[in-house]
Formats: sequence, structure tokens, C-alpha cells
Amino acid sequence: MRAVTVPTPGGPEALTISDLPDPAPDAGGVVIDIVAAALNRADVLQRRGFYPPPPGATDVLGLECSGTIRSVGADVEGWAVGDEVCALLPGGGYAEQVAVPAGQLMPVPDGVPLAVAAALPEVACTVWSNVFMVAHLQPGETLLVHGGAGGVGTFAIQLAAALGARVFTTAGSEEKLELCRKLGAERAISYRDEDFVEVVRDAGGADVILDNMGARYLNRNVDALAIEGRLMVIGMQGGTKGEFDIGALMRKRGAVVAATLRARSPAEQAVICRAVEEHVWPLVAAGQVRPIVGAEFSLDDVAEAHALMDAGSHTGKIVLRT
Repeated sequence: MRAVTVPTPGGPEALTISDLPDPAPDAGGVVIDIVAAALNRADVLQRRGFYPPPPGATDVLGLECSGTIRSVGADVEGWAVGDEVCALLPGGGYAEQVAVPAGQLMPVPDGVPLAVAAALPEVACTVWSNVFMVAHLQPGETLLVHGGAGGVGTFAIQLAAALGARVFTTAGSEEKLELCRKLGAERAISYRDEDFVEVVRDAGGADVILDNMGARYLNRNVDALAIEGRLMVIGMQGGTKGEFDIGALMRKRGAVVAATLRARSPAEQAVICRAVEEHVWPLVAAGQVRPIVGAEFSLDDVAEAHALMDAGSHTGKIVLRT
């Protein structure tokens, strides 16, 4: 099979398409013939040499994919050769085939084209596990989403709004701000021209903040929290080390939680996938939440796809068709 690896870390030009042995399923897994995969910031970090795959995982890039089941392990129940699926992966999505534990498979939601379904697993599992399973966002509460026009952001806005939350978000251009509004954001804040802390505090503070920036926004996020607010840190685009006023957090009886999805065990990821299938897929099938695909590339153009992600000018997800 053809697959994308990074023999030497670097820029998009470091991505190499190689011929690798076809994978075989474990007893509890399947092999997927991949139709499409989607890019994530973690792929960029891995390409640069900063985010190695978990022990035992392939070094082929790609944390999500969609396709049809090619072969099934001896202990797998409920799945068959030819089933159309999307999958949450520890790696291996930038390829023609991938082996994955059966617990990390999800059916393609009704009404979603198979190739577009590649844009769902990572964002759906990230948003549901952090915003709802951990932070317990409730109807009527306020969610602040940073980077609202990105893959995770566009999904978080729609899902939270569909479930009755007020959604505030940040973005960096009028085009991106307008997209956020159309997806359900009550207030889209230009981080270039406005102070999101002031805007959110004037509205009563954020009960939950979904943050992809990390250190750079740490103190400001704490300032923007409502009483008993929960800050969920899922990215480090603004750095990895920061200081904040613990007293300010205590006065708000707040919580700061940092989490990754890729490092979770297959059993933990399977629990999240089942929850997404139960709670999120019906909303996707009903059209209340939809995957936002901003650009598509072929596997041969993977370097161009990564250059677009590096530039940060895209909206929604970037999809690779294999």
C-alpha cells in the first residue's frame, strides 16, 4: 500500500509517500480500505518531530479516516467486510489501508458522503469527550470556543448550539467570523480587534472554555470564566508553559483540565466512540450538525495540504482523498 511517512522531521516537503506492507487485522480489529483521511494539528506536530505516535502505533500520519472494511479479525462482532465506516486512529490514516481496533470504528452517519465522513471522528470525539463528558456543558450555559472556524471549532459551535448552549467564539478574519455566526455562535469575537475577556465577562462569563492556545491564553481564559467555570485545554498553539493566578481560579471555584485524545487507551477511545455514536450521530443525521470541509487534496498532494494547514487560512477540515 501507499502511505505517508516522515523520514526526517521538517516542513511539508518532509512528507514522503512510500510503499509499505499491507496491514493485517488483530483478532479484535479490522483493516479498512481508506477512501479519505483528514488533517489535524497533531499531524503537523508529528511532521515537525514534536509529537511521536503512541508506543506500538504506526508512524504513518493520520488520526482519522473513512472507508470500507477489507478484513475482520477473528474476535470481532458486529462488523463485516464491505461495511462503510469512519474511525478514530492512533495513526495510519494517510494511507490506502489501515488496521484499527474494532472499538474505534463508527458507522457513517446517515446522509454523510463516505469521503466527507473522514472529517468527523477526531472533532466529534474531541468535542464530546471534553465539552460534555468532562466539562458537562448544560443547556443554557455559555461555551467559549477559541479558533471557532477550524475543524474542532466549527463542530463545537454547532453541537453546543444544537444542545441548547450559548456559544461565543474567537476568530481572526471577517470571513471566519461570519462562518461562526452562520454555524450558531451568538457572538463571534475578532481576536485581532476585540478583547474576548471583556466581551465574555460582559455576558456573564463562560461556563466552559474550549481552548487550543495553551500558555498564551491561560490567564485570560481564567479571567473569562464564570463562577464554577471549566477551562478545557486541548491544544498548545500558543505555547506549553505559562503561569496563572491560582487565587483568581479559586475565587471562581474554577477548574483547569488539559487533555489529549490520541494518548488514551483503545478501551477509553472505544467508550468515547460509543458515546458519540449515541449522542452525536443522530444530530448529524438530522442535519443539525454537519462536517465542515474547507479543502480537499489527493494523497499525492499531501505536502500542499500541510502547507495550507501551516498557513492557517483555511476553514473547517482539510481532507485527503486516497
